[in-house]
Amino acid sequence: MYYVYILRCHNDTEYVGCTNDLKDRIFRHSKEQIIATRNRLPIKLLCYTAFENKYAAYNFEKYLKSGSGRAYLKKHLV
Repeated sequence: MYYVYILRCHNDTEYVGCTNDLKDRIFRHSKEQIIATRNRLPIKLLCYTAFENKYAAYNFEKYLKSGSGRAYLKKHLV
């Protein structure tokens, strides 16, 4: 399975990521091993979506990082 996840960072920003091992990735975020969130700790997992297809997961992550995807997040999740 592949997971697209959304984190709420300490500075009230969101981080969108994709992984095939969600527990490990969240652990690595919290231990300052992921550069993108290192200075925005602590983090909180807001939600995640599971995909069987790797390409569908990465396409969804790409959409969420786009302008319309960010607007969708603000309207529905955040």
